[in-house]
Formats: sequence, C-alpha cells, structure tokens
Amino acid sequence: MSEITKISGAEAVIKSLLKEGVDLIYGYPGGAIMPIYDELHKYEDKLNHVLTRHEQGATHAAQGFARVTGKVGVVMATSGPGATNLVTGIADAQIDSTPMVCITGQVASHLLGSDAFQETDIIGISSPVTKWNCQVTKASEIPEVLAKAFYIAKSGRPGPVLIDITKDAQFELMEFSYSKCKTIRSYTPVPNYSIKQLKKAAELINNAKKPLIVFGQGVILGNAETEFKNFIEKTGIPSAWTILGLSALPSDHPLNVGMVGMHGNYGPNVLTNQCDLLIAVGMRFDDRVTGNLDTYAKQAKIIHFDIDPAEINKTVEVDVPVLGTVKETLPEILKLVNKNNHQNWLGKFHSLYEKEYSKVIKEELHPTKEGLSMAEVVKEINIASKGNAIIITDVGQHQMVACRYAKFNESKSNVTSGGLGTMGFALPAALGAKMGAPEREVVAIIGDGGFQMTIQELGTIFQTGSAVKIVVLNNNYLGMVRQWQEMFFEKRYASTELVNPDFVTIAKGYYIEAKKVSKREELKSSIELMMNSKKPFFLEVSVEKEHNVFPMIPTGASVSDIRLD
Repeated sequence: MSEITKISGAEAVIKSLLKEGVDLIYGYPGGAIMPIYDELHKYEDKLNHVLTRHEQGATHAAQGFARVTGKVGVVMATSGPGATNLVTGIADAQIDSTPMVCITGQVASHLLGSDAFQETDIIGISSPVTKWNCQVTKASEIPEVLAKAFYIAKSGRPGPVLIDITKDAQFELMEFSYSKCKTIRSYTPVPNYSIKQLKKAAELINNAKKPLIVFGQGVILGNAETEFKNFIEKTGIPSAWTILGLSALPSDHPLNVGMVGMHGNYGPNVLTNQCDLLIAVGMRFDDRVTGNLDTYAKQAKIIHFDIDPAEINKTVEVDVPVLGTVKETLPEILKLVNKNNHQNWLGKFHSLYEKEYSKVIKEELHPTKEGLSMAEVVKEINIASKGNAIIITDVGQHQMVACRYAKFNESKSNVTSGGLGTMGFALPAALGAKMGAPEREVVAIIGDGGFQMTIQELGTIFQTGSAVKIVVLNNNYLGMVRQWQEMFFEKRYASTELVNPDFVTIAKGYYIEAKKVSKREELKSSIELMMNSKKPFFLEVSVEKEHNVFPMIPTGASVSDIRLD
C-alpha cells in the first residue's frame, strides 16, 4: 500500500493557483508570507511573479491585467503594512467591479489578537471593500477557500476577494486535492431575467420618440459588445457612455454621441433632461453621471439593464428593471423591438456637438495660445496609434481630457480609476495591461501629481522590460483641484502648486529612454519616436499651467446646467 504524499499549506496555495490557470502574480514578500514565496521559487517555470516596488502598485498592476484580459488578477503580500498597503487598490477594484484575488500572509494562529509583530486585522479592515474575504488557519482549508475565492471574484458582477493565511497554516502538512468551485449555496451571481420585464421594456422602446441609451462597463464585463451594437443598430437609439463604458462601442460609430457626466459632452448631458425614454445598460447611475438627482431625467421613463439587483432603484427610481447579464438580455429584447431610426432626434445631438465644438473642442484640439493643451497631446497619440492603443489614465484633468478625446476601435482599451478616483493608478495599471496584452500598444497618460504617487513602479517596468509608453502631462499643479479652487474658491490655490523634480532624469535613472517636450513643433515627432520604440519610453509634455476642463457640471447642479465656459 503506497503512502499518501502530503504537502505544506504553502505548496497547496501554489498548486491551487495553477489549477485555476494562474500564470502571473504581482506581489511583495515579507515574513508572514515567506513560506508561500519559498514554494513559489520552486515553480518559477510555471508562475511568473512580478516584484512591484510597493504593494499598492501590485494591486493596480493586477487591475490593469484584469481589465484588458477579463481574467482574475492575483496579488500576494505579507501581513501588517504589506496587507494594509493593498487596501486602496482593493477598494478601487471593488467600486469598479474588477476581479482580483489577494493572498496575504498572517501571523501564526496562536498569536492572533495579541498585537504580535506586523499583525493587523486585515479581515476587519478589508470587509467593507471586498466582495468576500476569509481567514485560513488550517492547511486543509486552503484548496476549497481558494477555489471559492476565484469563483466569487469572477462570477456575476466581478470584484476583489482577500484570503488571509496564517503562517502555521502555510507550514502545516495536508493531503492535496482541488476541485474548481461552480456554485455556492445562497449565492446567485447572475439573476434569471424576466420575459415579462423584457416585454414591458420593448413596448417602451417601440413607442419612444426621443430615446437615449447610457451604457457603462457592464457591456464590457459581460463581453456583450456585439450584442449591444446589434441592439442599438436595430433600434437606432443614440448612445452615450460613462467613463468605464468607453471603448465598448467604437468611437466613430454613428450612434455614439459621447460621454455623460461632470465633464462629458454637451449634447448627451443636456438631452438627458429632454429624452422621453432613458435606457441604462450596465451602468450604476453614479453621482458624477446624474448630477442633482432631484432634476435627473424626471420627464423620462427609465429602463435599467443590470446584473446586480442592489443597483436597481439605489439612486434613481426606474420604471422597468431588467435583471440578468446583458449578454443574455440584449439578444432577447432584440427579438421584441422594432427596426427604427431616430434621425431627427439624433440631429439634436449633432447640433449640440457643433455648439460644443465651436466653444470648447476647436480651441482644445487646435490651440491658438502658445502653450500646449492636453487635448492636442491626446490627438497626436490618436493619430500615431490609429485608435488601436490601450489608453491608461490616472485621475484628474488629464483623465477627463483623455476620456473626452481618445479614440478607440476595440473594446477593453480604456483603463482608468472610475469610482474611487485613485491617483497613482495609471503607472502600475499600465504595466499590468501591457503584460496582459503584450501584442498591443499601451500608453499611460498621467498628471504630474498622480505620477509621483507611484513613481517607484518605473523600477518594475524597467526590471520586467515591459514596453509601456508613459506620457506625463506636466502643468506643475494638482490640476483638477486647482480648477475647483479657481471656479468655486475665489482662486485660493491652497496646497495645489507643485515644485516638481526633473522627471526625465529620474526616468533615465531607471534606464528608461526619456524625453521632454515643451514646444508644439516638437510634439508630433516626439510622440512618433515614443510609439515606434520597442522598449519602455517616458515622455514629459509641459502643458498650459492654468487650464480648465470644459464642459463642466458644477457640483449639485442639474445635468442640463452643464457649462461650456
């Protein structure tokens, strides 16, 4: 009779990851997770571990990887500060529905609650910002818990999961077997759709004279881009996007009428309060989209397609909720809706765009001022990439400008921090995106403030050799805060002006090719040089110092009160 071979809990973690098809991990080692890293060392030929320079960088890199691949991003960190440094990225992933599994080491189980060295209650800390979390104190629990973690992270509305494993559980021996999780009692990731509700929705759509669709990331997460395109083309309904919905529909599609929200396009914001039917597809009525809820689309009937029942009537009362994944519900409603076009109504969007173009866009893209505008930098990147690049943005003015002016031909091409608005997101997220889609060009557009929050990840980019293109738009300000101070705080620029270092020298210190541009005549050739490089490239562009992003809906105002200046 052969003896059953036992393995350690640490090796069980590695074997469980391999069973889930994981081949890439971002992380940072430390005392409480050292047994897992020791086992990881034995599996270097099967698992690529990327040593980021900070645990927050690991989470954002995993987010970038997940956003462009649709796979689960995986992160590892030690206990105490290692674990708490993950929290910002976990919170970002939670609010932006990004699938991620974070594995943290913990002090030995007999020390729990004793304030041992580098002990923190990461389960308590992370509970509000995870889809699920669990502490493991016995090696035998590891395979089942990890199987459940991956299932929960990826299924239904995706999100982050954290698994905290005590050090003694990592050393303890166990008999290993692994079964992928396929169901959990009382957890229904995708609710069944109702034919009755679809028929009600179809009736409203067929009778509407001035319908408007607002689509969000649910289209991308549901891999329903084709189904969505078929739906809008049959119904002829103008379609606007949230910033996380951007790239689900090609930028040049004739029914794509632009961005809604605080710095969105003039037409879709104004006409939200004139449409007779508002159809929300995979979006959550965020406050930056709705403005003042008391005046938001009060004249319209509202249909809401969403996978998450908690989003229905959470902020906006809707007439017809349609639960389920849009991958299934859109083909079903396609059978019920009439072939239609709304050319006269669509013409209103076009005429309002012309007004926005003459008052805002023309000067942004073709400035008459001496200083470079952020928009013309994005325009040159569009030309060089032909709309085929993945654009990663940080948070601030540059983010709004990039979302407004970047052009996309392909889905999963716009990666940004939406709901949490995390400065420092872009640089590590761009690394993750490039590793997830190495065949595609990845361009990170970052402000000088956000860049310095995770600037150390230049070291990770150098060490991995990932050919990320980094563009820092430098105005020596925390630009978005400065804009608000100018508009609403009588130009009291409190703690927003930055005295910046020599970014080019820093990039070169990380052995990354770098250049600075401050003149318009150098911009095009410099972007072409960057895009043609097969290696990481850093480009700093000095842009106009006190520039404001318009249109803008002031805080607390109605979407129809959007300002062009």
